[in-house]
Amino acid sequence: MDDIIFGKNSVIEALSTGHREINKILISKNLHSDAKLNKIKELASQNGVVFQFVAKEKFLPYAEYNHQGVIAYISPIKYMDLDDFLAEKHTNASVVILDGVEDPHNLGAIIRTSVCAGVCGIIIPSRRNVQVSSVVEKTSAGAINHIPIIKVNSLVNAVQKLKNSDWWIIATDASAKDNYYNIDYCNMNSAIIMGAEHAGVSKSLLKMSDFVVKIPMMNDFNSLNVSNAFSAVIFEVVRQKLNNIKK
Repeated sequence: MDDIIFGKNSVIEALSTGHREINKILISKNLHSDAKLNKIKELASQNGVVFQFVAKEKFLPYAEYNHQGVIAYISPIKYMDLDDFLAEKHTNASVVILDGVEDPHNLGAIIRTSVCAGVCGIIIPSRRNVQVSSVVEKTSAGAINHIPIIKVNSLVNAVQKLKNSDWWIIATDASAKDNYYNIDYCNMNSAIIMGAEHAGVSKSLLKMSDFVVKIPMMNDFNSLNVSNAFSAVIFEVVRQKLNNIKK
């Protein structure tokens, strides 16, 4: 169901930003009017998007999703080309590279965190990684509309292009010697590689990285999931950059 998004907030975000072409919106007849529903109807009318009130039975196939009585049929997401991204001027910026992340909820959470932390792009491989879907859209709470998603055929080639364009590559690995907060993230463009939930970052990408870092643990319990681990790393980047601005 990559062509459907669920929920009032996600639909409002898609209508507001205009990054996604919406073909049609379905609204349950059982919904009571509220500010968000009125906003959807207003934005749909302004953008010439058809919306229909339908029986609640229309939503039965989507019962597992928190659709809130609102779904929108959309065109596929427009992925950004890596070369176009690198052609832009980036200074002291951050991107995240996802190597084999399988859970759409983790991808959605990473997208949401990335927007909050000012990350300027998310790079995903076209294979062996979850792609943007309606579940990702919903989990991101509409943040998917505020950040470029860059799909590449080869992460190895993508990392090499980043290195050639003066980006520093920082991979996360549980067996690393350095802690993530011991790296100076200021005054450089950083590309942070987060690995799959079970396999971690691939050996080929670890070898290409300028730094390999870990999140220290108090015991040997299972490691954090990838979205939580990314939050820890990226907000350390944010903390350092904010402190650097104040100096």
